[in-house]
Amino acid sequence: MLSILIPAYNYEVMPLVSSLCKQCIESNIIFEVIVINDSPGLPVNGENNGVTTLNNCRLIQNESNLGRTVTRKLLAESAKYNTLLFLDADVKLPDNLFIKRYLSYIGKNSVVMGGYSYEKQPPAPDKMLRYKYGKQREQKEAAIRSQQPYGTIFSGNFLTPKHIFLENNYQDSQNLYGLDNYFSYKLFKNNVDVVHINNPILHLGLENNEVFFKKCLQSVQNRKNLLVDEPDAEKINSLIRHYITLKKYRIDKLIGVGFKITEPLLKKMIFKKDPSLLALDIYRLGYICHIK
Repeated sequence: MLSILIPAYNYEVMPLVSSLCKQCIESNIIFEVIVINDSPGLPVNGENNGVTTLNNCRLIQNESNLGRTVTRKLLAESAKYNTLLFLDADVKLPDNLFIKRYLSYIGKNSVVMGGYSYEKQPPAPDKMLRYKYGKQREQKEAAIRSQQPYGTIFSGNFLTPKHIFLENNYQDSQNLYGLDNYFSYKLFKNNVDVVHINNPILHLGLENNEVFFKKCLQSVQNRKNLLVDEPDAEKINSLIRHYITLKKYRIDKLIGVGFKITEPLLKKMIFKKDPSLLALDIYRLGYICHIK
């Protein structure tokens, strides 16, 4: 028995939901699909109403924008079954075996990460930063991800027991970005088994460069607020590990000052036609040293 849960923000989900239903029926499993529209008032919500015409599918409309973390919590609480498959709305299934690859893990006490993939053809220049980051940092074989099982967790495609998700998901109602890092840390500290498999979704919804860059900085801020002082957080997060090392040798403030001087050059390298991910890494390290 499987509950497939999809938080949707201004994205048409009918093609994805239809594919999921078809695969679940072909796999002969008991299932449900729940979609929560977290974009009140937008026209795409009308297009997503078609979800209610499909068997075993439900659509919930948030009255205000609650954010992905809170919406996922609502999805989990609404689920009828004890195994949850979370998928982002802006994805495409790789083939007709996607659900079947997860079947052997249903009912197990493990969190299972399927992975991400990206189109071979690069997008327009204004989306190259997100595309290049995804191709180089997220699109990895399970064997590579398994080397650091808690450091490569992406919440757009994973299977989890319901109780494990609710116990380890961020509990506050704030609409924050980048809380995959917090979820990873909680799984690590609670010794939850994390399994990586080769079952990637195709990530289609790429933010433009400015939006993605802003989200990267929000993620840095939230890591500093939520994880820097947590024991052993540096074991699963490289940014926190580097920051703690700089603090240990009391050069974090010096790095913060240097960051303000080099920030324009770093941003120029990040936003060029072929974005520099090294420049993005240096920027994030300088930023975490600079912010309070």
